[in-house]
Amino acid sequence: MKLILYILSLFFLMACSVVGQSDVENAPYTLIESDDILQIEVRNYDSMVLVSTSMSSNSGHGAFRTLFSYITGDNEGAIDISMTAPVIMNDNNATKNDIQKGAEISMTAPVFMNNSEDNSLMSFVMPKDFTLATTPKPRNPEVYVSELKDYKVAAIEFSGTLNDSNVEKHTQILVAWMNKNDYEAISEPLNAAYNGPLTLPMWRTNEVLIEVR
Repeated sequence: MKLILYILSLFFLMACSVVGQSDVENAPYTLIESDDILQIEVRNYDSMVLVSTSMSSNSGHGAFRTLFSYITGDNEGAIDISMTAPVIMNDNNATKNDIQKGAEISMTAPVFMNNSEDNSLMSFVMPKDFTLATTPKPRNPEVYVSELKDYKVAAIEFSGTLNDSNVEKHTQILVAWMNKNDYEAISEPLNAAYNGPLTLPMWRTNEVLIEVR
């Protein structure tokens, strides 16, 4: 029963349909350059506050559950912020009183995944009204808060799933475009997902992002 509730909560949390429609807030950025044919953009994120946890010791679902618990009350927030979708379970075995003490924080897209072998992370982006100072402190020591400022990236958008072959194909396209347009990579690629698991693959929005200068 708990597994069923978790799956349902994940679907509602992502607030999307099978055709990819979503009411989830997207992280804002300034567009620097675009290639509409290849669906590539160069962007600058002025500031993003991230809550992150390791995927090295957990599966992706385990990392998602950990971050899901954080935004649904497993934090030391002193304010009450409504979720964008119903909260119907908590996977950290906290009591009802514990959950009421924490802030409930809206979901923001995308969900970032850094799949490097030595530092595999999943990150949620906090809503734009949050700063590093106002973001509630996590109760779970495996969750930490960080901030990216003036984060300039080249990003390529694609549909389908985030499987290895699809990611590798579009990473190669992005790197070739960067080389042609004199953008120097200064980070390993990140994967970004914008839709929940109910969305059919042909209507999913995924991205590979590489920090550039």
